Amino acid sequence: MAAAPDEHPTEDLARLAELHGVATSYRPAPDRTVQVSASAVTAALAALGVDAAGPDAVRAALAARERELRERLLPPTVVRWAGEEPPAALTALPPGTRLRVETEDGAERDGADDLPPGVHRLTATAPDGRTGEACLVVAPDRLPAPPGRSYGLLVQLYSLLSHRSWGMGDLADLAELAGWAGRTAGAGFVQVNPLHAAVPGAPTDPSPYRPSSRRFPDPVHLRVEDVPEYAYAEDRERLAGLLEQAGRLRADVLDKGALIDRDAVWELKRQALELVARVPLAPGRQAAYDAFRATHGRALDDHATWCALAEVHGSDWHHWPDGLRDPRSDATARARRDLADRVEFHTRLAWLTDGQLRAAQRAAREAGMPVGIVHDLAVGVHPAGADAWAQQDVFAAGMSVGAPPDAFNARGQDWGLPPWRPDRLAATGHAPYRDLLRALFRYAGALRIDHVMGLFRLWWVPQGSPPTEGTYVRYDAEAMLAVLALEAARAGAVVIGEDLGTVEPGVRETLQRRGVLGTSVLWFERDWEGDGHPLPPDRWRADCLATATTHDLPPTAARLTGDHVELRDRLGLLTRSAAEERAEAAADTAEWLALLGSLGLLDSPAAGPPGSDEEEEIRAVHRFLLRTPARLVGVWLPDGVGDRRPQNLPGTWDQYPNWRLPVADAEGRPVPLEELVASPRLRALLEVLR
Repeated sequence: MAAAPDEHPTEDLARLAELHGVATSYRPAPDRTVQVSASAVTAALAALGVDAAGPDAVRAALAARERELRERLLPPTVVRWAGEEPPAALTALPPGTRLRVETEDGAERDGADDLPPGVHRLTATAPDGRTGEACLVVAPDRLPAPPGRSYGLLVQLYSLLSHRSWGMGDLADLAELAGWAGRTAGAGFVQVNPLHAAVPGAPTDPSPYRPSSRRFPDPVHLRVEDVPEYAYAEDRERLAGLLEQAGRLRADVLDKGALIDRDAVWELKRQALELVARVPLAPGRQAAYDAFRATHGRALDDHATWCALAEVHGSDWHHWPDGLRDPRSDATARARRDLADRVEFHTRLAWLTDGQLRAAQRAAREAGMPVGIVHDLAVGVHPAGADAWAQQDVFAAGMSVGAPPDAFNARGQDWGLPPWRPDRLAATGHAPYRDLLRALFRYAGALRIDHVMGLFRLWWVPQGSPPTEGTYVRYDAEAMLAVLALEAARAGAVVIGEDLGTVEPGVRETLQRRGVLGTSVLWFERDWEGDGHPLPPDRWRADCLATATTHDLPPTAARLTGDHVELRDRLGLLTRSAAEERAEAAADTAEWLALLGSLGLLDSPAAGPPGSDEEEEIRAVHRFLLRTPARLVGVWLPDGVGDRRPQNLPGTWDQYPNWRLPVADAEGRPVPLEELVASPRLRALLEVLR
């Protein structure tokens, strides 16, 4: 009989949990420890394939796990950092153990020393005849560093409409912005939201952080006219009609204040791309397409098959006919053949999107950007999507990723994302993770990892339970970091970790030691262990991306004027009286402005209250960021035109148009790309950063 939800784990259950990386307590603050319920621990173990439903089952599972760990020669994955001492997994082997390595290029070698970087296969044979195998990751000891200090622009791509886009920003707009920012404004990078493939629906979930697939990009970002085959498509009249409809969508957003309608944009692009896809590829293009298919192999085939099946059976594979829920079944193989044309279409779209992503990065580098495009890796995938279907063997069934209760959310959070099983990842040498990184680094000058703490542990919430009834499950952080270092080094790419919020001790230090940059947001940088006052610029860390705000926070103009409090008040999101919230926000802003003034960063300090000269105050904020030692400084692009609306307001769903707002000026009027780059206000801000 399973333990009651309010019971703490027994000694045996706690020991079993520890041996499988499942936490029985956590510390939301340095001076506070919270015990996890026995039911949460039991559920997490069950998702890892461990039966702990009762004392007898716990004792049997504990004995089996202890015997397994005692008898095995090697763990599933071993990490060897270049230039460092051999890992304990190798030094603890019995004397006389013979090591044999098959390198990733197929060569065989005796011993595990002087190996090239890569993911190899290690076999150990002990004198008593026991053998063991492991995946051996040989990685550089640090990730690539940014090539000098630079500043860049942060923008949600869908919000960056031009007069040529089809109702939302696209990859050609990104290339144009990067080309302008690099050549004219001296910027070193442009950071965008995740461009992963979305789960289709009616309507589609607009959040870029709940994708169908993290490995493959979304073709909604394509500029259709830039596809070479577009010029040779036969039905010109129909294409012209689709372009006209796209123009009306664009005008609705830019001229009439309509929200971005991703579904309407995709419907038009899909029809146009179906016409374009009928054009045979020229020999060189065909060769490039064939190479892309060979590179991505079964993963690409699975993704395209899921897309084709979703068109027929709906976008949640859990509700498909029984045989189709298994990507390896005979029924799925037959369906793949029957839907060959649609599978081919979606395969072609993945290739076309990859091509325009790489073109955007080329445009950025040709414009002189030392980094280029910074892409964003979401923390997980939608449970109904392509990755969850194709990789069922490595996802934890019945679990969702979230966050425990903390000072910001007393009820905790459930993000609705199925977690990877750490044991299955380790058994594959972290292959799904490696393949994901390799795909993203094809077109990224740098990668931002959302909730980078997830490389160490994730909060697992059993389906049907509140987030308070979850627990942390630990991952092999050393292996995750080694794979990250290996793939980043091969691509010559920088990595930025989003490490905001509660971070367990030692994580930031480990990330810094391995060369992963952190994220520092001005309003959160206070002396929390001292007097609580704003942190002076010389006390900021150097290995970070420093910004004034993010997509989940108020734009700087809204914070300076207090508009962010008024917005939350209108939506009923305040937990205290509006007067208290206004007073606290005003005091916070005044304290920061006082520091800016004392440092001589305000050219003409306003005589009125905070926000009375918001353009100068916003420039002063960015002068402050330049005073810090941060390797990268980011400018939220909407700050350059006075936009007051956050792109995402956490805690809301249909109360606020999350992920559907174009970049706008202080009056809420949408600003197209062509006007944005000509804006005197934006140019004055960027002149500060040059």
